[in-house]
Amino acid sequence: MRTALRLLLITVPLMLLGGAFLAYVIANKPEPARIDIAERATPVRVIRAVEAELPTRVTAHGLVQPARVFEAVAQLAGTAEWVDPDLRKGAILPAGRVFLRLSRSDYLLAVEQAEANIRAARAKLAELDISERNLKAALELERKLLGIRESDAERTARLVERGAASTTALNNARAALLVQRQKVQNLESSLALLPAQRRSLVEQLATYEIMLKTARLNLERTEFSLPFDARVARVAVETGQFVRQGQLVAIFDGIDAAEVEARIPLTEMMALTRSARTAPPSEGAGKAEGSGQTAIAQGTTWQEPLFLEKRLKELGLRAELRLRVGDETLRWPGRVERLSDTIDRKTGTLGVIVRVEDAYGSASPGSRPPLIKGMFVEVVFTGTGRRGIIVPRSALRDGMVMVADSEDRLRLLRVTVERVQDDVGLITSGIAPGMRVVVSDLSPRTPGQLLAPVRDEVLEKRLAAEAAYHGPERAQ
Repeated sequence: MRTALRLLLITVPLMLLGGAFLAYVIANKPEPARIDIAERATPVRVIRAVEAELPTRVTAHGLVQPARVFEAVAQLAGTAEWVDPDLRKGAILPAGRVFLRLSRSDYLLAVEQAEANIRAARAKLAELDISERNLKAALELERKLLGIRESDAERTARLVERGAASTTALNNARAALLVQRQKVQNLESSLALLPAQRRSLVEQLATYEIMLKTARLNLERTEFSLPFDARVARVAVETGQFVRQGQLVAIFDGIDAAEVEARIPLTEMMALTRSARTAPPSEGAGKAEGSGQTAIAQGTTWQEPLFLEKRLKELGLRAELRLRVGDETLRWPGRVERLSDTIDRKTGTLGVIVRVEDAYGSASPGSRPPLIKGMFVEVVFTGTGRRGIIVPRSALRDGMVMVADSEDRLRLLRVTVERVQDDVGLITSGIAPGMRVVVSDLSPRTPGQLLAPVRDEVLEKRLAAEAAYHGPERAQ
């Protein structure tokens, strides 16, 4: 009983004291701070929309090939008497260098034989001239004798009429006259044959002279020389080897220029031609533009190689070859030379052949290799461009761009995209210069949401550089 009373006397005061303290704390507790609910701005990167001209560029690839290839083919048969020791694959030889000689013995004999035939024909012509002079002299004498025989026959006939001579004497005189006439006729016939004989000898002499030229030409053909500076690509002859007529003995690649056949998709080629077709006409270009429109109106398709080649020349395309070597990119200026003869049906690509002059002259050991056959390079074609607003590819989303308005609110604008090139897009309508284009990736994108724009000047400079790049200088 005492224990319960003691617990009651202790517990109750403690409870009352605790309740009084709690009531005091609650009564003196400060009111909770009020937090006003405010809209939070989303930080984004923006660029100023600037109107500029974006050059039309198309990137393709191809293999380097020499612009000129010389295949040395034997035009006659013979034994390889001498082969240049430097005639080895990969060696560079200068123009005019003799690299192979065939045995000349047979062809020297042919030259001597033709010369002997010519001398014999000329001797016969000289003999014919002497015979002609002799025949003419003999004919003159025989004609004088014929006159005497005719006079003698006439005199004998008059004597027979007067009975002073016998008939036998007349017959003998007439027989002598006929014999003399036959001699004159024979000489005249011989002289008449001389022009034909002379023509025959002249033709025979001409034949022998042609044979001599052929023999001398064959003699020259026993020696092989280079028509231009070249690199040995293949050797198929050795000293002492018998070379057949028509046999390939060596192949040389010219080093003065190289060519690359770059395969361009027709869609990209259409973009190049479209840029020229829709670009504002310059002074004096209206006529050419009209002719292009006329060709289209008449049903000319963009896939016709001749039409494409014409438009390609009108574009004045510039080309640049690029070769990536590690972290370095080597460049060569090129010139659009011509179009390939066919369009690849499987890939739908058109071959554009680019020529690079001085393919070996610009080489530097250890830093810049020459354009060697088989080298896989990138070809960048640059043509005329169109004006518009240039934005990064990432800023285009399903034909729309995000902009920050004057109140830093998000707006979605539908735009017309003329072309997307590499990582840059060209907008021709739907956005005005000076607008702030949002280039950050917003998720979700809620029109009207508050933004905290931060100008990306680095990206603006890069886009300006894209617009300012017009490719390598066009080769003249």
